Amino acid sequence: MTVPLRDPDVVMKLARMGAFHQSRLSFMRVLLRRMKREGWRFDRPVFDIDGKGVGVAVYSAHGPERSYSLVAFAHDLPPEMRSDRVIATAWDATFTLFDGVPTQADIDRLAGNVPLQEAGRVTDRELSVSRANRSVRLWEYVVGELAAGRQPEAEKIAQVGYLMRTTAVYGSGKLGAADRELTCDRPEFKAPFQIEMLSVFLTRQFVMDLIDHMAHARAPQTAATMDPGLRRGFGIGNSTGLGMAPYLINHPVLLNNWITARETALARVRSLPKADQISVAAFKSFVARARTSADRWRSDHPLQIEKLADLRGDLKKLSDWLGHNQLDGDQPWNRLWLWAESNLGLEGQEQLFSLMLEPHGDLIDDLGDTMHAEEAPAARIDGQMPLETLKALTENVHAWALDTDWSARANCENVWYTSEEKLEPRLGSRFDEDLEAYELPLCPARDAAHMHADLQTSDARTTGGFLARHPEHRHIARRVQIAGRFPYAEIRDNTISDKVLPIDLLRAKLAIFGATHFDPRSDRWVRINMFQHAPLPFEFDQSDADNWTLPELKEDKA
Repeated sequence: MTVPLRDPDVVMKLARMGAFHQSRLSFMRVLLRRMKREGWRFDRPVFDIDGKGVGVAVYSAHGPERSYSLVAFAHDLPPEMRSDRVIATAWDATFTLFDGVPTQADIDRLAGNVPLQEAGRVTDRELSVSRANRSVRLWEYVVGELAAGRQPEAEKIAQVGYLMRTTAVYGSGKLGAADRELTCDRPEFKAPFQIEMLSVFLTRQFVMDLIDHMAHARAPQTAATMDPGLRRGFGIGNSTGLGMAPYLINHPVLLNNWITARETALARVRSLPKADQISVAAFKSFVARARTSADRWRSDHPLQIEKLADLRGDLKKLSDWLGHNQLDGDQPWNRLWLWAESNLGLEGQEQLFSLMLEPHGDLIDDLGDTMHAEEAPAARIDGQMPLETLKALTENVHAWALDTDWSARANCENVWYTSEEKLEPRLGSRFDEDLEAYELPLCPARDAAHMHADLQTSDARTTGGFLARHPEHRHIARRVQIAGRFPYAEIRDNTISDKVLPIDLLRAKLAIFGATHFDPRSDRWVRINMFQHAPLPFEFDQSDADNWTLPELKEDKA
C-alpha cells in the first residue's frame, strides 16, 4: 500500500464512530459470502407447530464439514406479558443454535430449558441462546391479510421492516452454551459473531414460515402464501440499548482488529494506481443506490433527522462531483477520498468509505478473517516496562485527555454503573445521584490522566514498581500498554462528559455487524434491522449473497 492508514486520532472519535455504515467487512456479509462460496445447503427437518403458533421447528445449515441447526420454540404469549427487557420471563419465540442436527432426545432436553432462557441451562452442544417477540404493529396485520388471500402492502412492511425482533442473542458460554474456545478454530466461525449471525439468519426463515403457517391455520380455504419479493423485505428487528454500549470499551484488542481491517481495506483501495471501467461503473451505481436508501431512511429522533439531512446532502455533493470529474489518472480513489475529507461531513465520509469498498471484493474480502482477537495474551501487564516508556505511551495515546480539566462538571458528569433492578449497564449523573461508589471503569481517558499525574511524581523505575505503589492504576496501565501495540484499541474521546451520546458506541458496533437504517429512540437506545432484503436460506443457491444491502435501481430490475 502506498497510502497509510488513517490516524487513530481521526478515526476513533465518537462522532465519527457514530457515523459508521455497514460494509463488505460487516459480519452478516462475511457469513453470507462464505456460505455462498462453500455451497451451504439448508433444510427443515422438523416443523411441529399448531394452529395457535405453538410448537417446535428445526432449521439445519449444512456446510462442507459440519452442520448447525436452529431449534426454535414458538409460544402463545399473552400481549400483557410481552416485554423487550432483559428481565422478561416469557417471549413469543425462543431459540438455540445446536452444533449438528438434534435428535428427538436433544429436542426434548432443550424444550425444558430454552423457553426458560436465563432460568434454564444448556450444554456445550448449544452454541447460542436467543429469544424474540412479535411486532405489535405488523404481526396481526400480515396474518390477517394473508388469511384473507391478500398480500400485505409493501409500504406498511417498509415502515417497520420486521415481523419479530430479537431481545437477546447470547453466545460464548452464556447459560452453559459452548465457549468460543471450542469453536474459534472452525473456519466458518473464525470471524467474530458468526454464530450469532447464523442464528439470526435462520431465525428469519422460521419467522417467515411461521407467518404463512398461522395464516393458513386461520383460513385454510382462502389463505395466500406471501409473495417471495415481499418476504425479502422483512428482516429481524432488534432494539439495542446501554447494555451493549460498554462492549467496545471492554474489548480493546477486538476493537482494534475490527477497525484495523476496515482501515486497511480503505487504504488498499486508495492505493490503487488506476480505476478500471467496471469498478467505476459499479461504484457510480452504488452511489445512486445509496441515495435511494438515504431517501427511504426514516427516523423521528432529532439527532437522526439531522444526520439524515447531512447524509442526503453529502450524497448529492458526491453525485455532483462524479458528474463533473472522472475517476482517471493516478490514484483516482485516493483523489476522491481527499476531496471528501475537505467537502463532506462525517456521515458522507463514512458512507463513501463503505461505497468505495463495494467494487473491490477481490482486494479486501480476505480481511474479514482478520477481525477476531485473542485477548488474554494482550492483557498481561509488562511489569518490566521502563516507567518512562509507560509515560510516553500515555502521552501518545491520551494526549488530548491530559489537557482536559477532569474536575470540571461538564467533563465528568456521567457515571457508568450496573442497574441492580434491570441487570444492565446504565448512565447516571455523578452529581445528582449517589452512584460514584458503583462506577464501572469505562472512562479510560480520565483514568489515564489520573495515572499520568502519579507517573510525574513517581521515583519507580519500572511499571511493576509503580503499580506496586499505585495498584489503583493497574487497569489503565494495562490499557495503555495494549494501545501501544494496537493503535485502534482506544476510543480517543470522553465517555463520561455531559455531551456523550451512547448511541455512537451502539451504531459503531451494529454497523460492523451489518445493521442498516438506524432509528434512535433516544440518545441511549436504537432500533435496527438485520438481514433485511438478504436472500432467505431456501432461495440461497439462486441468489446473490452480497448485493442486498442497498435498494436496486429501477433500471437494474428491468
